[in-house]
Amino acid sequence: MRLDKTDFKILKILQENSKITNLELSKQIELSPAPTLERVKKLETNDIIQSYHAVVDATRLGIKVQTFVLIIIDWQKENALENFIVKMKEIPEVMEVYVITGEADAMLKVQCSDITRYERLLFGEISSLPEVERIKTLMCLSHAKSSSVVPLDYEPTSKQQV
Repeated sequence: MRLDKTDFKILKILQENSKITNLELSKQIELSPAPTLERVKKLETNDIIQSYHAVVDATRLGIKVQTFVLIIIDWQKENALENFIVKMKEIPEVMEVYVITGEADAMLKVQCSDITRYERLLFGEISSLPEVERIKTLMCLSHAKSSSVVPLDYEPTSKQQV
């Protein structure tokens, strides 16, 4: 799919505010509503827009602990990484899982209601897995920046292939 300036404008606007109406979106990109909706549907069909989400303030809902957990995988275990990922997908407090390079093999973003729940999760569920060799926790003290807008040139000079 080739993206033009209008497609990139749509992507930027929807990332900043997915609740915008098609009419308001069409005004902002200076296109009538029908072709605007057609472009959005095309972006969705091609999996460039994959979903729409509400951004929730977890701290206001009682989620007080956020950590990043570095995991060193025990590569002696058969299918260790694949099995580990499957198990992480089953734990609701594990918000994100990244396979990384460097001093660890995986990094988890974990959110828990309190430190007691985090301790139970860490020692009872994660560290006891046979695929886990070592764990290192990085405790989040505060949240300084969060953005869901993909860092792209939203004013391309020519059509870009995606």
